[in-house]
Amino acid sequence: MLELFQHDFVQNAFLAGTIVAIVTAVMGYFVILRAQAFAGEALADIGFAGATGAAILGISSLLGMFFLTILAALGMGALGERIRGRDVEIGMVLSFALGLGVLFLSIYTQTGTNASAGVGILFGSILSVTRGNVLITLACGSATLLLIAFLFRPLLFASIDPEVAQTRGVPVRLLSIIFLMLLGITTAETVLVVGVLLVLALLIAPAATAMHLTRRPLTSISLAVVLGLIFTWGGLILAFVGTGGHLPVSFYITTLSALSYFISIPIGRLRSPRRYREQPRPCRECGSR
Repeated sequence: MLELFQHDFVQNAFLAGTIVAIVTAVMGYFVILRAQAFAGEALADIGFAGATGAAILGISSLLGMFFLTILAALGMGALGERIRGRDVEIGMVLSFALGLGVLFLSIYTQTGTNASAGVGILFGSILSVTRGNVLITLACGSATLLLIAFLFRPLLFASIDPEVAQTRGVPVRLLSIIFLMLLGITTAETVLVVGVLLVLALLIAPAATAMHLTRRPLTSISLAVVLGLIFTWGGLILAFVGTGGHLPVSFYITTLSALSYFISIPIGRLRSPRRYREQPRPCRECGSR
């Protein structure tokens, strides 16, 4: 097993997977609190068009995803509360983005460059991550975590009770825009590991599993990080060592994520049935009373 780490692609896979697992676990906690899982999936679908468009231009697909997801996040953040109840409009935008991505992919494959490029973008291509992608992911992930740490208290307060937070002077609208931009960056990074279609496996499952087991914010985030690392490392190890067949890494990651989530539901109910049914309340860590 240790001999595998002598290969560059294995090192890059573990490095990228570790960074993505940590960032998505932290972001996923706030995604669940803010009920924005659909926003994460939407940004991933829009990022598909950015990735395929970048491939046509001959630049990194990761940079293309960053550009288009951040642009989409700015638009979603500018709408604010007006985005609620517009599922039809959002669905049409997502359909158009996916169609645009398919068009770009068709143009790209017609050049004879790489006919399997779309599969990697849709379902993940962590084994083809380059050292350059790792460095970009590290830089963006570090910046995201630093911003989340700086905004932790007001963001937590605004996520739990936005009305009260706004009356106390918290810039709820600005925090929403910043968070969606960070979510767009995180989504683009996650596509490297599990692809566009499976992005919720790392963005939602670790945090949701942790929140079934504990309601303390910092404890939930720490547990989500641990779970995200277990899913990612476990998926990579199973893919490299093998379980009787050469199955993709994303399959193992999503399977481990789903199993842990469904197992955590009865455990959470047994540990504290009453608290399990309650919604999160303001706490000392977010600066509310």
